[in-house]
Amino acid sequence: MIGPGGEQLGIVPTREALVRAQEHTLDLVEVAPTASPPVCKIMDFGRYKYEQSKRDRDAHRKSRGGDLKGMRMSPKIGEHDFQVKIRRVIEFLKDGDKVRVAMWFRGREMAHPKVGEALLQRLALAVAEVGTVEGAPKLEGRNMIMLLAPRKG
Repeated sequence: MIGPGGEQLGIVPTREALVRAQEHTLDLVEVAPTASPPVCKIMDFGRYKYEQSKRDRDAHRKSRGGDLKGMRMSPKIGEHDFQVKIRRVIEFLKDGDKVRVAMWFRGREMAHPKVGEALLQRLALAVAEVGTVEGAPKLEGRNMIMLLAPRKG
């Protein structure tokens, strides 16, 4: 049996263990039922379950690699609109999310993909402090797509 402070109390009969737990107004919890003899611990079981769920929640929260956020723009975007897009992308990257920037071309804009690529490169330079280019701009159908990832540290 293990006491409330984590000290070893040795092998104790079940009745005596229950009495000791009640003296401390705590619960007697079987920690290792397969051991011979089974190991029990005096602890606050409600608090133990709460802390365990908190640890699980934190582990789950840290396990996610960040969401993938999307940002769309066209090659004819105005300067102010472009600055607004840059601010949003920086916010996403600061939150730890990856950003998929899609430049979509319509009609005759397809004849000038270099314009869209130049805009994407400009965006990459603007967010260089908080993010890195994970996937260089490449044309996929009528869209040119670039993937940005947050900087480590």
